[in-house]
Amino acid sequence: MRAVPIHRYGGPEVLEPEQLPTPEPGPGQVRIAIEAVSVGFAQTQMRRDAFPAPMWNPTLPVVLGGDVVGTVEAVGPDVDRVRPGERVGAFLMEGAYADRVLAPAAALVPVPAELDAAEATALPGAGPIAVGTLKTGRLAPGESVLVHAAAGGIGHLSVQLAKAAGAGPVIATASSPEKLEFARSLGADVVVDYTRPDWAEQVRAATGGRGVDLILDSVGGQVLLTGVQLLAPGGRLVFYGSAGGDKAVPAVPVLDLVGLKSVVGFNLSAWQRLHPEQYAEGLAELTACLVDGRVRSAVHARLPLEQAGEGHRIIEARLHQGRVVLVP
Repeated sequence: MRAVPIHRYGGPEVLEPEQLPTPEPGPGQVRIAIEAVSVGFAQTQMRRDAFPAPMWNPTLPVVLGGDVVGTVEAVGPDVDRVRPGERVGAFLMEGAYADRVLAPAAALVPVPAELDAAEATALPGAGPIAVGTLKTGRLAPGESVLVHAAAGGIGHLSVQLAKAAGAGPVIATASSPEKLEFARSLGADVVVDYTRPDWAEQVRAATGGRGVDLILDSVGGQVLLTGVQLLAPGGRLVFYGSAGGDKAVPAVPVLDLVGLKSVVGFNLSAWQRLHPEQYAEGLAELTACLVDGRVRSAVHARLPLEQAGEGHRIIEARLHQGRVVLVP
């Protein structure tokens, strides 16, 4: 099979395609013939060995992970909930950059036949993260929401889902006029260039000086600390990513949380485990929204699997509006 392993950490140039043996599914696993694989910022960090979470501790060589969509090709022993021929998606920590992948049967999500494969890569991970952060943040209709990285693979879904849930105003941050216009086209009420030194003042002004009820933060670092200051009384900040670099996970002073402010870290697998019914309901609603067009999974680039390095360059240059997808 074709795959793109890394044998050493480094820049996008370490992503070189090779031929590897086709894996056979073991107990509880299925093999998926891939239609599309997402490229996310976390994978660029993993490629550089800069991913801050402890669950990333691979042995090289390793094939990077991501959201995959495809058709079940073979099933391992003890798998009875899915059969060959079914169209599914899965989020994988490893093994996704290939035209055949192994996935735990328990981790599969159904993918409707009418959904475009590249767009459907939102279903396994990015979409549920957008849903889960809003649920974890306890968004209520009429509350203000600040979505950082609003033009990214997760953020552009969060903007649409917050708007659909009745939030207002929905404030979106991005780093270029094109990205800000993209966020506005998705329903953002206010767009803010976070590279400007007065971005926080613009956000506060958008709430009439009251502060923001809910912040979805995938950046961390000083952006997170500033966000805590921007929270309204009773406001919540949900931290779910670390695009801000090596110092992206700062210590939050407890005294900054007076006024009933709160900061919570979000992890998709923890949400699935602790709130399985909420996860299932959210996934079903997200799927319905994608099918009927209420939510758009935007695809910025569709690249051949062999151009995984170019996908990483696009992500790291912050050029994308929506998702970057590899198509084997």
